[in-house]
Amino acid sequence: MSYYFNKTTDYAFEEAIEKVTEQLKEEGFGVLYRINMDETLKNKIGAELPRYTTLGACNPKFAYQALQAEDRIGLMLPCNVIIRALPDGKTEVSAIHALQSMLAVDNDKVKEVAAQITAKLEKVIERL
Repeated sequence: MSYYFNKTTDYAFEEAIEKVTEQLKEEGFGVLYRINMDETLKNKIGAELPRYTTLGACNPKFAYQALQAEDRIGLMLPCNVIIRALPDGKTEVSAIHALQSMLAVDNDKVKEVAAQITAKLEKVIERL
């Protein structure tokens, strides 16, 4: 099983970010941060990269549950979603498979929360 799931869309880049943000909100997530990787890498090291943005998504209810179960789980939060511009003008949206990413954590309660998060993020991607 992969550490992410994704979907290619016909949305323009900024439109894809808006749609993802709307769908995340529908599932109880907010966006804590937005990192424009292409701009950051160009400014820092002069690297050229197609448009690439990371959204740090958080569902406060699930974050709280995970922190109650494992006090250092914040090292693995929030749930990242990326939007990448493809050469054909389409965009690819990928979300972390939360359950797969938490396999290193030996805590069944965390895995239960991660399974619920995974189901919600899958819905976000499916609805795009």
